[in-house]
Amino acid sequence: MDSEPARPRAFSGIQPTGTVHLGNYLGALRNWAKLQETTDGVYCIVDLHALSVPREPGEIRRATIEAAKDLIAIGIDPVRSTLFVQSQVREHTELAWLMQCVAAVGELRRMTQYKDKSETNDFVSAALFTYPTLQAADILLYDTQIVPVGDDQRQHIEFTRDLANRFNSRYGDVLVVPEHQIPQAGARVMDLQHPENKMSKSADSPQGTVLLTDSEAEIARKLKRAVTDNDGEVRYDPVDKPGVSNLLAMLAVATDGDPVALADDYTQYGPLKADTSAALIELLRPVQKRRAELDDAATIALLEHGAEKARAVAGPVMERVRSAVELLA
Repeated sequence: MDSEPARPRAFSGIQPTGTVHLGNYLGALRNWAKLQETTDGVYCIVDLHALSVPREPGEIRRATIEAAKDLIAIGIDPVRSTLFVQSQVREHTELAWLMQCVAAVGELRRMTQYKDKSETNDFVSAALFTYPTLQAADILLYDTQIVPVGDDQRQHIEFTRDLANRFNSRYGDVLVVPEHQIPQAGARVMDLQHPENKMSKSADSPQGTVLLTDSEAEIARKLKRAVTDNDGEVRYDPVDKPGVSNLLAMLAVATDGDPVALADDYTQYGPLKADTSAALIELLRPVQKRRAELDDAATIALLEHGAEKARAVAGPVMERVRSAVELLA
């Protein structure tokens, strides 16, 4: 009997910078869970990346555990996939240094994230500047073939491909060059208080963000206070009616409906808010139930098991790299 062909390996990472919110879940993380059906999924909580901006002692440790609970709750299976923490696999930082050795300063200066944050932050760490080389190492360390990210991350994946090709041109065919894959479009969820902006973890708009850990009462209250407009007409028009359109879009995702068609069912904003709230509560109920079943000890144990699986792949890749560079064993 022929063995099944190996699945392509996909890598995704998430920073532990706060509880996952509805925008994360509907926009990207549900796709991560679906990818497990067709790929060998490697999912990394990138805690070292989170340290590129100042953090309080202990903040990242707590946030890492919470992020792991979120990922497991939304459907990442630690048995089928590899779920682990970046800092528990030391090969990440070792390969990151070698990636810095083949990266050019000019390339790093052109990276969008560095340019954006260096203009708005009083303190800019060297790690923020070299961040893309660690991100490249994260991907290349697992012989990754597919990187499912949004189009806004295309620059980082192209940079990773450039580094891999440059390394290979110097040292031989060592690193797998990954492909950028834009996943099936997830829902674009906007801030409930500032619907012209995407929902985010920003502390600037806590009432505009629905967290996976929000109670039913909190979700209902946030939806009830969601910004709409003054003309009283319910229609799907993201440009001229961003608040109302955001409610319709969330209701459509939660009910597998069409936002344009759903608008015909409403003549007032109140019932639309109430129905959207009820649909989101129902959508998140199984996720929240699963999350509540996870305690810290069990979550840490799952992450330790994931780190063992990750090291089993990363170790041989790093040995291959060290041999190609001809470092002493």
